[in-house]
Formats: sequence, structure tokens, C-alpha cells
Amino acid sequence: MSSVQTLTYAQAASLALEEAMRADPGVVALGEDLGRGGVFGQYRTADGQPLAAAFGPERVIDTPISESTIMGAGVGMALAGLRPVVELRVVDFALCAIDELVNQAAKNRFMFGGQGRVPLIARMPVGIWTASAAQHSQSLEAWFAHMPGLVVVAPGTPADNYGLLKSALEGDDPVAYLEHKELWGLQGEVVPGARVPIGQCRVAFDGGHDLTIVSWSRQVHVCVQAAGQLAAQGVHAQVIDLRSLWPWDREAVLASCERSGRLLVVHEAVQAAGFGAEIAATVAEHTRARVARLGAPRIPVGYAPVLEAESRIGADAVARAAQRLLAR
Repeated sequence: MSSVQTLTYAQAASLALEEAMRADPGVVALGEDLGRGGVFGQYRTADGQPLAAAFGPERVIDTPISESTIMGAGVGMALAGLRPVVELRVVDFALCAIDELVNQAAKNRFMFGGQGRVPLIARMPVGIWTASAAQHSQSLEAWFAHMPGLVVVAPGTPADNYGLLKSALEGDDPVAYLEHKELWGLQGEVVPGARVPIGQCRVAFDGGHDLTIVSWSRQVHVCVQAAGQLAAQGVHAQVIDLRSLWPWDREAVLASCERSGRLLVVHEAVQAAGFGAEIAATVAEHTRARVARLGAPRIPVGYAPVLEAESRIGADAVARAAQRLLAR
């Protein structure tokens, strides 16, 4: 392995893709604005050059504004033996490509007796995007976790965005790859060559076993901040970053909950029918732990700052929810 590098979240993913494209001529990328390096710079090298400059327009493909066409072309490429990375800019726009992803890509292996493989990665950034309102700020990970045949990952750090993308690029199943819209500039240490196994969580904060807090993506950083506040109040929490939502690391979560006896699941998505319900139900079924959830209210994300704030779950709210759980 190479020495540690300090990269942004966007640069880490770009490096993983660049390495895969150099190692395998079958890896291609397609989507809108890729030729100039992507809307968030996630198709640019660490020195700022677009990947298209290195690999040409045949492998970094600018497409028309038609998400269903982009995804459909990606599915066809995958079935023909390529490994496409399909860029859909934000998850909100991916709704125009749902049939191609969940009815074609996700079900092909099952419906054709394993004769076909769709090793496709759909990059669909999720989460609240400041001042971008209801059609650009959704967290729809529960939709994809619900779909048999899809792998679902949600990296929360540069190291994970590098390592999970490396692992996803080596798999044979379609991956809903859910980066966060507000993490692109986040810096962190990345070890080139280091893969993060899909389905394996990480402990983001190990303060003790009074309480287990489970989260993913950008919300992990909020939970770590909350855990620091709780520690100052004498409450010792462990924060688990799932990293992968399907498969998710049931064993690690259950083991932590067995020790703590309390689980708080926190996510940026709307709480009603969110993926946190799956985690809470599983823990309730297999342990004696008390469980609680914390997510956004079931409202569209507002454009005005005061309305947008109603959909955000801050560290203070997480700490209060933890204290309520501890008091039960």
C-alpha cells in the first residue's frame, strides 16, 4: 500500500475510480457534466484535471439530460461485459430512472437464472443540500434497501468513499452508491489501495456502553458531536457508522446493543418508514435493549433557512433523544 494521503471526499472517490479505470479497460463512467469533472468535482484528479482528459470521451461519457436513458445505457453496458459507473447528479433526479434500476438492473440475475450480471454502480448523492429545497434535498436510502438485488452503501468519510467504491467496483451486483451532497469538501486521511468491505460497520466514537447510537453518511458526524456532549454530561456512548445499508452489519450492532441495553438510531431521512425502523426492529427482536429512533419530520425540505432547519437533525436534538431514552 502507498503512504497516507489527505484527500477530500470527492477526491477520494475520484482516485478510486481512476485506479479502477487504469486497471480495467471495462470500467467506464457516464452521466451529465462528466467531461468537465462532475458537478461536485467528483470526476477530477487530485490536481484538478477532469478524468476525461486522461481517459477520453469513450470512457468518460457526457450524456444528454435524460436519467432513464443514462441508466438504461448503463444496464446494457453491464450486461455486455463492461463495468459502468452511472452518475445521476443527485438522488432526486434518479427517480426518473427507477424502472431501469429496480426492475432491470436489480432483478436481472434472478429472472434469468444467473446468466446475466449487472455490475453497475449508480452514484446518487443524497441528503439535504443547503438552500436547494424539496426536489434537491431528499434522503431515499430506504427505497433502495427495500429492493432485492441491490447493494446499498452510504460512505461518510473520505477513507470510506475511497474504500467502499473500490469494493463496489469489484462486485458483480448493482450498487446504489449514496454519497452525501454536503460532504464533498470534507478532508480526511486515505490509504491508497485500502478497501472497505461492504457490509462491515466502523465504530466512529467509542466512549463506552451506556448507549449505542447507530447512523450513517453525514449524520454520523452529527452523532459523534452529540456523543461528545453526552460524555461531558457523564453519558458514555458508542457511535456506529453502518457504512453499508444492505447488507448491514447486524452482528456488530446487536453485540453493541447487548452490552449497552439501549439503542438510538439516527438518520437524516424522514423518520416515518426510514431504514432506522429496520435496525430498531431487528434489535428489538434479538436483544432486550430499549430502542428509539430519531429522523426528520414527514415534511418536504423547505427552501427558506428557517424551514430547512426543521428537517435537519442537529447534535443537540440527538443528545436530547439520548437522554430521553436513558430516562425510560
